[in-house]
Amino acid sequence: MLAYLLKRVLLMIPTLIGVITLTFVVIQFVPGGPVEQMMMELKGRGGGGEASGGGAEYRGRRGVDPEKIKEIQALYGFDKPPLERYWMMLKRFAQFDLGQSYFQHRSVWELVKSKLPVSVSLGLWTFFLTYLISVPLGIAKAIRAGSRFDVVTSMIVLVGYAIPGFVLGVLLLVLFGGGTFVQWFPLRGLTSDNWEQLSLMGKVMDYLWHLVLPITASVVGSFAVVTMLTKNAFLEEVRKQYVLTARAKGLSERRVLWKHIFRNALIPLVTGFPAAFIGAFFTGSLLIETLFSLDGLGLLSYEAVLRRDYPVVLGTLYLFTLIGLVTRLISDVCYVLVDPRIHFEAMPR
Repeated sequence: MLAYLLKRVLLMIPTLIGVITLTFVVIQFVPGGPVEQMMMELKGRGGGGEASGGGAEYRGRRGVDPEKIKEIQALYGFDKPPLERYWMMLKRFAQFDLGQSYFQHRSVWELVKSKLPVSVSLGLWTFFLTYLISVPLGIAKAIRAGSRFDVVTSMIVLVGYAIPGFVLGVLLLVLFGGGTFVQWFPLRGLTSDNWEQLSLMGKVMDYLWHLVLPITASVVGSFAVVTMLTKNAFLEEVRKQYVLTARAKGLSERRVLWKHIFRNALIPLVTGFPAAFIGAFFTGSLLIETLFSLDGLGLLSYEAVLRRDYPVVLGTLYLFTLIGLVTRLISDVCYVLVDPRIHFEAMPR
């Protein structure tokens, strides 16, 4: 096991470097880089333009003092050649220094931490509600496979899966957020303006009340995948020989289901649980956050791309890629712990 884990950890390094290198190369050719963005702001015309991210000649620079251009290039580090900037970036990332935002004048770490509460609220509630509802529902569908209950619930979850979360969010706002019908739920934010003056129970209720619409819009589309995965996993186990043997021995259906089938059928769900759980902390849905005025990681990444805030783009990419690789390794370890028949030496690299 130790040798396998060491190999996987060592493989993370070239994977990380490959992702960061490819992104760094691409942004050198993206028009409207940070220098050009600042030039446009200085000229009072706002927004981006048509320029190379690396700092090639750009018509937006015409009429701007060349010395001022050099100062801005030095400020953003574009006075250095791309290869030197690339190595400096890798050295910072090796020390877990994600850099400083060009436009928000804060470190990328601080920006990520400031946006986490919103994304954690959306991600964790979506995660828990999805598993708490979908797993029991999938088991019930497997037990009643082919019945009216199975058909009706399949139609409901598949319809929910087919509706985009953003469209559902708009519909919820129109129906229950004061759009056309009733105003039962707040339109925006995670808390009310008077949240600080509320009692402890009032704060909890206010927070939960604000979450109802965005969580509903986020979670409905997630039910189908987990529900159908649970159902199919149970149905696959039911057809195996050990289930027939257990029934032949006279075991009750309840005992066969919960002692034998349940443990084996949940292996695919359990192995994906760590990745889904940790990923919930960094879930950022741009459309949901924009629709309900929630300032989370999705909105941060989107604005960073628009403004060509490269430290934020590369820093968050590095962080999320590293987290994804680690959680994938944790999932593999969980797979072996849950199913002793699996050996690391037989697992694909």
